[in-house]
Amino acid sequence: MSKAVKPQRSGNRKAWLVGIITGVILMVVTILASGFMIETTNTDAFCVKCHIMTPFRTAWQESVHGGKNPQGFAAQCVDCHLPHGNFVQFFTVKARTGASDVFHNFTIDPYNYDWAAAAEENRLKFTFDNACRRCHHNLTPPGLPFGGLLAHRAYLNGDTTKKCAECHPHVGHKDMIEEVEKYFVKDM
Repeated sequence: MSKAVKPQRSGNRKAWLVGIITGVILMVVTILASGFMIETTNTDAFCVKCHIMTPFRTAWQESVHGGKNPQGFAAQCVDCHLPHGNFVQFFTVKARTGASDVFHNFTIDPYNYDWAAAAEENRLKFTFDNACRRCHHNLTPPGLPFGGLLAHRAYLNGDTTKKCAECHPHVGHKDMIEEVEKYFVKDM
């Protein structure tokens, strides 16, 4: 008769417990660190670390959205320039935009770049209606000029496909192109 062979355990209970605890700790640290990184990279102070963002920050600081309003409220870059539909969309666009910004910071010659054309061409790609609507709930406030009232009603009723930044192209950055041209003066 042959003896029944007992299967050997691979590893022991203590090793599994240590592995699970280590995994949970690493997961918690990763989640907290990623939350910290997201919050850290959501500020204008972070965005301006790229040299080419300096004049855009200055133009933003001089605008209504940069704090020049009766409430003193200042929107951050991500409040307007990232979508606010869901976290996956927000994070995906944030990662793609951040990588693009870093790449362009090293590859664009800011002194010869056509900032005005780029702003005109790209403003709808970098300003999201759901970001505008996150703060601007009432689009028909008292005192709104008649033309604005008609345009906003058409928008609210779905009678137009225009985006907020089409009618309000430079609302977040006061005199943006002038500020950029002042900052990136060509030495002759």
